[in-house]
Amino acid sequence: MSHQSELIRSDIDEYLKQHEQKELLRFITCGSVDDGKSTLIGRLLYDSKMIYEDQLAAIQKDSAVHGTTGGGFDPALLTDGLKAEREQGITIDVAYRYFSTAKRKFIIADTPGHEQYTRNMATGASTADLAIILVDARHGVLTQTKRHSFITSLLGIKHVLVAVNKMDLVDFSEQRFEEIRDDYKSFAARLDLPDLHFLPLSALNGDNVVDASENMPWHHGPTLMHFLETVYIGSDRNLEDFRMPVQFVNRPHLDFRGFCGTISSGIIRTGDEVMVMPSRKSSRVKSIVTFDGDLDEAFAPQSITLTLEDEIDVSRGDMIVRPGNVPKLAHKFDAMVVWMAEAPLKPGKQYLFKQTTKTASGSFSQVRYQVDVNTLHRADAEQLELNEIGRCAVSLSEPIAYDDYRRNRSTGAFIVIDRLTNVTVGAGMIVDRNTSEDRPDHWDDQASEGLHHELSNVSPEERRGRFGQQPATVLLTGLTGAGKTTIAYALERRLFDMGKAATVLDGQNMRQGISRDLGFTASERSENLRRSAEIAKLFNDAGLIVVAAFVAPQRDVRQRAREVIGKTRCLTVHLDCPIEVCRSRDTDGHYPKADSGVLANFPGVTAPYEPPQEPDLVLHTDQTPVDRCVEQIVNLLRERDYIS
Repeated sequence: MSHQSELIRSDIDEYLKQHEQKELLRFITCGSVDDGKSTLIGRLLYDSKMIYEDQLAAIQKDSAVHGTTGGGFDPALLTDGLKAEREQGITIDVAYRYFSTAKRKFIIADTPGHEQYTRNMATGASTADLAIILVDARHGVLTQTKRHSFITSLLGIKHVLVAVNKMDLVDFSEQRFEEIRDDYKSFAARLDLPDLHFLPLSALNGDNVVDASENMPWHHGPTLMHFLETVYIGSDRNLEDFRMPVQFVNRPHLDFRGFCGTISSGIIRTGDEVMVMPSRKSSRVKSIVTFDGDLDEAFAPQSITLTLEDEIDVSRGDMIVRPGNVPKLAHKFDAMVVWMAEAPLKPGKQYLFKQTTKTASGSFSQVRYQVDVNTLHRADAEQLELNEIGRCAVSLSEPIAYDDYRRNRSTGAFIVIDRLTNVTVGAGMIVDRNTSEDRPDHWDDQASEGLHHELSNVSPEERRGRFGQQPATVLLTGLTGAGKTTIAYALERRLFDMGKAATVLDGQNMRQGISRDLGFTASERSENLRRSAEIAKLFNDAGLIVVAAFVAPQRDVRQRAREVIGKTRCLTVHLDCPIEVCRSRDTDGHYPKADSGVLANFPGVTAPYEPPQEPDLVLHTDQTPVDRCVEQIVNLLRERDYIS
């Protein structure tokens, strides 16, 4: 059977040694019903001679009864093993197959395509390094293709191969392949799929599966097998964040006390300083013990026993980390949840949450929204039904140590267990509120009940009399490099010299203080402006003139900020500057980083900037000097009777 059969016969120990040293690649096949997922796996194993003779004989016999190839060899039967699967010609459960080549070991998960088996697909994808998404060349990108692509992105699979199958049924058309590729790319732009590849093939006939196809000379890329053997996954391993959840404390006798577990990520060496979460007690690694002897260093995913130099309290469920690189510790967080039970997820109901080796009781305090996996649209929901996916707020009885799922798939994932039946009812991926684009929108949040607005003993009229001005907020909006900060502080200086009371709210300064927990996604920019608008309103209530310098790229968000501040108090000034000029002023290198993809969601480059439609003033800062810009804004304030 094997390509290494000669080595097996001559030196079995050497063969096993080489086999142990091979890199393991886990991948899934997914896509719409009848796109040929099971056929592809069967053909891959058959052409690479990875099927035992008795298996092959059984499949050839079954092909005459259950096959879909007119009595010929049907490769799909290799993985469609359930009776119902063979009768219906579909995949229902996740089927796993193991094989190896001279370069790698592989574990394949053949996942179902039907919507009612979404939970099965999510289970198969949870440990995968790569996803093969099949597309029928006749039908193109379908709803189920999009659903599986979304789940692939949700579960953090970085490498995706879109296999356009059944090319024989479209006469191996290069034009049809390119149409499907462009259609999929347009959809995938909304997902997080950093390493995306495309391959035309015919699984039934074996074109471009193991051997290059003579029918598609226009395709100059690798075959499927070559791609699987060479795709680079080394960078996927998190070697920075050392995380070792403690599975149990090994105390065989009085002179030994070790802490056993599997390293989730990172590297550890003898003598390294470590910290135990959640107690935050510190010590140093005395030894790294394994079945084969002590090690000087260990890394993920090795299972080891650590002994420490100090006697500190460590229990099952604790996590050993490095002091300078610790996970978050909290009992409340947000997560994307795939619901797997017939009974719906109900906020407030008590469940068990198992994350690494830690189990804690808790509940879902809120379903923030449910995702329509077919359209990617969000919808309000009070609960999640079977196979539904949504973002939920989790509240546990005790804090857990965790990382954002996209940074660490081991410490950022959990399962939900029904307390009565002990059945796994859901799976969750923890969302980092500080970096996620799914940050909740707080514009419409209501203040807590029982609060009321306290009235000041100083009236607005008294403030106007003291400062000699009407309160106002001047919002300077424009691209990075348009001159917002420079003009804002020059305007503050001018107003101060005129005897006016003014202050600046600058986007950069806000992010060093009250908004330091925010990133730069569209939703986080929105939240930064919301907080700033609330502060500007308070300053205006105190009688001050506020100069707010923000990119504020979204038109609707600027309008919401205007409503918070008060329409009669807010003036919008658009600093209109060509992006070429903005680039020339960029001393921090933001634009080159955005061009290279290092900076995502950068307005004007990787994200849109929506100019104001009816600004109170437009300043062409590429042509107008700073002092002239300031003068025009002062004149605007005079015209609107904010100052005299």
